[in-house]
Amino acid sequence: MNNEMIWLIFAIINFILLLGVYRIFGRTGLFVWIGMATVVANIQVVKTIELFGLQATLGNIVYGTAFLATDILNEKYGKKEAGKAVWLGFSSLLAMTALMQGALLFTPGTNDIAQPALETLFGIVPRVAAGSLAAYLVSQYFDVWLYAGLKKRFADDKYLWIRNNGSTMISQLLDTAVFCFIAFYGVYPADIWLEIFLTTYVIKFIVSALDTPFFYIAKKFPRSE
Repeated sequence: MNNEMIWLIFAIINFILLLGVYRIFGRTGLFVWIGMATVVANIQVVKTIELFGLQATLGNIVYGTAFLATDILNEKYGKKEAGKAVWLGFSSLLAMTALMQGALLFTPGTNDIAQPALETLFGIVPRVAAGSLAAYLVSQYFDVWLYAGLKKRFADDKYLWIRNNGSTMISQLLDTAVFCFIAFYGVYPADIWLEIFLTTYVIKFIVSALDTPFFYIAKKFPRSE
């Protein structure tokens, strides 16, 4: 099975799991999912793959589910609840980064086998960590604000796709720009930097489009606490 097929199946599984958590646990499930997704995405992003002829990083799918979860919260529970979820995700990411950096300070035992792997996964340079944290907070808050604005402008449920896709696709563009600028600007030549930026956003754009039917399904779920 090639990477593209695995990626598509993986995306569908991620969205189904999100809907399952929401269906079973209600609003609380969405909060938990957002915290988990931000942490997992920043672990998966270490792995690079070839996808659709492009060099890409993993993590974009589960990261995209966090945007879908905040859109569901915004749609069904309001802008305030979506804003709280953004801070929960940011706090989870910040805590994970700090705790794992602390764990790396310990001298490993003579029989330890985990230190090299942990350094690979969590020994991220300060610029990358700062870029990830800043991009998440800026783009997620922008997503919450833009979704609320689009909901006022396109209030009818036949425009759900505009509210969902419009807010997420534009916010993901902002997310990619902030992260790539802080983490990689000046590190790579301008043409390579632009390629990283464009390929990263293309993948996020596709994920944003794929989440649309799942957003419609979530909309039909009973409004549970």
